[in-house]
Amino acid sequence: MRASSGFAWLAMATQALAAPQPVADNCPRTTVTSTIYKTVFETSALPKTTTSKATSETTTTAAADSTLVSAQTNIRATASGYRNILYFTNWGVYGAQFFPKDMPVDKLTHVLYSFGDINSNGEVVSSDSYADVEKQLPGQTIDWNSPVKKAYGCVGQLMELKKKNRNLKVLLSIGGWTYSQAGKFRGPSSTDAGRKRFAESAVKLMANWGFDGIDIDWEYPENKQQGDNFVLLLKACRVALNNYATRNKQSYRYELTVAASAGYAKYSLQNLKGMDSYLDAWHLMTYDYAGTWDTTTGHQANVFKDTRNPLATKFDSDSAIRDYISRGISPGKIVFGLPLYGRSFGNTNGLGKPFSGPGRGPLEAGMYLYKNLPASGARPTFDSKTGGTWSYNSATKELVSFDGPKSANFKADYIIKKGLGGSFFWEATGDKQGAQSLVGVMANRFQGRLQRKQNMLSYPESQYANIKNS
Repeated sequence: MRASSGFAWLAMATQALAAPQPVADNCPRTTVTSTIYKTVFETSALPKTTTSKATSETTTTAAADSTLVSAQTNIRATASGYRNILYFTNWGVYGAQFFPKDMPVDKLTHVLYSFGDINSNGEVVSSDSYADVEKQLPGQTIDWNSPVKKAYGCVGQLMELKKKNRNLKVLLSIGGWTYSQAGKFRGPSSTDAGRKRFAESAVKLMANWGFDGIDIDWEYPENKQQGDNFVLLLKACRVALNNYATRNKQSYRYELTVAASAGYAKYSLQNLKGMDSYLDAWHLMTYDYAGTWDTTTGHQANVFKDTRNPLATKFDSDSAIRDYISRGISPGKIVFGLPLYGRSFGNTNGLGKPFSGPGRGPLEAGMYLYKNLPASGARPTFDSKTGGTWSYNSATKELVSFDGPKSANFKADYIIKKGLGGSFFWEATGDKQGAQSLVGVMANRFQGRLQRKQNMLSYPESQYANIKNS
């Protein structure tokens, strides 16, 4: 069924709803009593900065014994190489006019196509069939009189990209914040029959669209029982994926991944080791550490704590990653997340300081896409101690926390040094072009060590001729 005339507006309006939600709601507050996030809350001035040119990005000075030693000569990719992954949202074809063909697929190993929904019967379904398989995108020609059924829209364009770039895999990402609400995962995950129905419908949709696996983005299990049910849901999905391959006489391994919280209060409710048995990768959402829900400004995606200004780094990626590893997760399966957007704070004097309301944000109050940063009149600053970047406009007193090329390089060094599995980005419409592309920065830093694994082009059970016979 075609979308109503108001759907394009609705898709634009709900873009923020589907985006990853604040980790501040998912983590314990960093206090001196926390055994995992131990921070000394002391007051300190912002570090001094040095700038080589008036137009350059400022870099804060760090101690000589910096926590992160450059990994330039310490390339330690996993056996199969690094993943470089980009979320693509189906609503991007409306307001943003951003299409699958616009992605830098030569620099990617995977695309996470977002999002699949879950209906009242616990079955995985399209969240927008018009954008997914019906809409005529640039470069597509629809023959309305043909008796042959073909997939158009994003799905059709993604298959064309897969055929031209055999290293590109596409996973169906199911859930996200919006489609995790109202018990959409809780119900089907609670019974054997529900898990089987969820898994088989997810694999059916994956195969119908010609994708290479499934990504589960349940935000979030609320107690230990739901955490245990999550393990069983993943087991059912792994079985369904394997059964599909066996049924069609394929030796191909269809991937199963999850979007994982960096917030202790969330991931501590999950049986991480049990989940890991069925997973190919963990997409760790190492961002949204600060925002307008806070009382002070802060870095939203820092790697390390800032002991000089602890209110600026209430949470950090390194602590979460260390804890995942201590719970039995292989570093090579952990994929580090980067935001392609910034969070802004209004009427503030700097990092770790009180603020009044959100900053402007052209997308919504308090939010900027990375490609629109730094805003006019703002000076970007990179902190080489924490790995965070922010900009500040002294005239408007607006501060924006975001990732730029320097922080992306810093995180690439961290990924390499820690032996992690690679990087992913939320989401495609936010990146810049050329040398300022964070996706490109990361791909270049992996120095030709991107994962090389051929995708699948044969989907005998698909109802679409251009998918089935690819």
